[in-house]
Amino acid sequence: MSKEKRRREALVYHAKPQPGKIKMVPTKAYSTQRDLALAYSPGVAEPCLEIDKNKEEVYRYTAKGNVVAVISNGTAVLGLGNIGPEASKPVMEGKSLLFKIFADIDGIDIELDTEDVDKFVETVKIIAPTFGGINLEDIKAPEAFEIERRLKEELDIPVMHDDQHGTAIISAAALLNALELAEKKIDEVTIVISGAGAAAISCSRLYKAFGAKRENMVMLDSKGVIRKDRENLTKEKLEFATDRKVDTLEQAMEDADVFIGLSIADIVSPKMLESMAKNPIVFAMANPNPEIEYNLACKTRGDIIMATGRSDHPNQVNNVLGFPFIFRGALDVRATKINEEMKMAAVRALADLAKEPVPEQVNITYDITRLTFGKDYIIPKPFDPRLITKIPPAVAKAAIESGVARAPIQDWKKYEEELYQRSGNDNKIVRSLHNRAKVNPKRIVFAEADVLDVLKAAQIAHDEGIAKPILLGNKDNIERLKQELDFDAEVPIIDPRGEETRELRKKYAHKLWESRRRKGETKYSAGVNMGKRNYFGAMMLHEGDAEGMISGNSRAYPKVLRPVFEVLGKASGVTKASTVNIMITPRGPLFLADTSINVDPTAEELAEIAKMTANLAATFGFEPVVALLSYANFGSSTHPHANKVREAVKILHERYPKLIVDGEIQTDFALDQELCQNNFPFSKLAGRQANTLIFPNLESANITYKLLKGLHDADSIGPIMLGLRKAAHILQLGASVEEMVNMTAVAVVDAQEREKRKKAKMKK
Repeated sequence: MSKEKRRREALVYHAKPQPGKIKMVPTKAYSTQRDLALAYSPGVAEPCLEIDKNKEEVYRYTAKGNVVAVISNGTAVLGLGNIGPEASKPVMEGKSLLFKIFADIDGIDIELDTEDVDKFVETVKIIAPTFGGINLEDIKAPEAFEIERRLKEELDIPVMHDDQHGTAIISAAALLNALELAEKKIDEVTIVISGAGAAAISCSRLYKAFGAKRENMVMLDSKGVIRKDRENLTKEKLEFATDRKVDTLEQAMEDADVFIGLSIADIVSPKMLESMAKNPIVFAMANPNPEIEYNLACKTRGDIIMATGRSDHPNQVNNVLGFPFIFRGALDVRATKINEEMKMAAVRALADLAKEPVPEQVNITYDITRLTFGKDYIIPKPFDPRLITKIPPAVAKAAIESGVARAPIQDWKKYEEELYQRSGNDNKIVRSLHNRAKVNPKRIVFAEADVLDVLKAAQIAHDEGIAKPILLGNKDNIERLKQELDFDAEVPIIDPRGEETRELRKKYAHKLWESRRRKGETKYSAGVNMGKRNYFGAMMLHEGDAEGMISGNSRAYPKVLRPVFEVLGKASGVTKASTVNIMITPRGPLFLADTSINVDPTAEELAEIAKMTANLAATFGFEPVVALLSYANFGSSTHPHANKVREAVKILHERYPKLIVDGEIQTDFALDQELCQNNFPFSKLAGRQANTLIFPNLESANITYKLLKGLHDADSIGPIMLGLRKAAHILQLGASVEEMVNMTAVAVVDAQEREKRKKAKMKK
């Protein structure tokens, strides 16, 4: 994607459909006069009086305990420099967004129009009663050090400057693990730090806290090595000034064990790497371009252990691994500050987590057979669902043990369960899906590429590296639309009716006739059909000229379904193809089937649909908990409709005894684990929360998913086709661009999984 195109896309993202990235929503009922009387006058007076008697009650009756202020004066924004408070606001909103999606913390951005340290500190102190914590952001050094120091001393709520401590905490965890792999001790290694800003100083201090010796550290700024004989050093730089007689980075790197880069791109040469000690540790964290390019570094030194700030290489030092979870733990015990003990606890928890067996969901997200502790995995991945259940408890325990917690946690198991519940309130599955697709993008046919929204989806899929689009349709029309969208990438455009595809069309038509000549297909009808985009696109998959296909945005579902079925057919061993919609809900994803194909499946077919849907849930990294839904519960009705579902469950129990599946059961009991446990303790679903819902017929499934989507604004991925020979997926009529991009990612992941199964079969 060109820089100009990315600029326009970013501006539209922040401006539409409404400006900004966050909003306030009510958490209490407000529909009746009684509700409003409780919310405001006269009922609101009661909590006011309670808080007046005891200020700690503010945590019981208001949102203070889950609100963090994200505060900046815009003096050091990203790599943009001092651009002012207004221009920093998009970044602060973004930080608030990350607080919410990773730790369910409500972040409120506040931009202060002052560079005066006294005014900044005084302003934050005045507004502090509103918040449970303060996250300082993008404030230039050395003022950042003084502002944080004073606020930590003068406030009784957690304060942290993430630019300093976030990178320090994540990189310290990575460093501890890298040293273990390199068989080196932190108190013996020589460390070179390129950069002397807030992050570099904080990193160096934290490494010292874990045992690094100051005399073994060499820090550099833009003027070179920071030596004690240099004049006009700030007190922070003086803290890490060296006695060594070195002046340049090249000299400092000789025999160094560790390089920490927090500076600018491409300042480390292969020659410098070669001069380092055995098993060098290199954290090149300049973003977006590191101090030395990852592949070049690995090519230069086979024994290197490397981390960067980038997501497209192993070992990403990403602050999102730290700040949401550190504040979560601090808020949950009402800590008066974030102290060194809490930061060090976060470091140890992160380092230890990288050594634990990785959940299959994480392996699936990154398309890795098995992530294991080693050179390419020294810190957890940002999509690891365990982060919220590991880091906050460690931070909270450290707060309690160091005496800064005002509300110690008594039941740690219950606390971890509460943290896990918080983790389901966002679109993690969508991010995971896109990330998986990007690992190994496939050729995906867009059968309706001359429709503007379809072409937009193809453009996004291409620009984001999700897929390699193949555009079907009238070439002139597509080229015109591409120009309108500024879609200048060279991607294949194929017109199924064009002169240039005549020979290919003949070849495909013959193949279709051969496969369907005993099913009413004539040579003439096959030739006619190959001029139709859905027949042509499906045949591309059949012949291996593409790995996946999406269609259906502008045509009724049955009209697209027929050619796909006729050309591709069902996979081996499948008697009924079916579809699943994944609904993204506040409680996590729900897999709903069959939403689009089978009108009234038999018990046998229902069992097959349930098993395929369970397999899909597992493919996405979720343990399937399958409920076969009905209007009845476990034999409460003898009507044939209920009997059918009961018989399907019996089949599943006999064939797949390890599968967590039960029914027939009503929806409320399936979704409420406590309700199910109290009423049906014998059920396999008792005490579990169903995430895979199998409906008795198409009518109920289709109506339900569209109700969820329409009334509750739940995002939907689907319908995902199950049971075909190839990765073809049919959209709902009028699907949005976002839905089409998600379905493109589904088609890519589907193709990836088929490729894996084929390779595994060949090995046998």
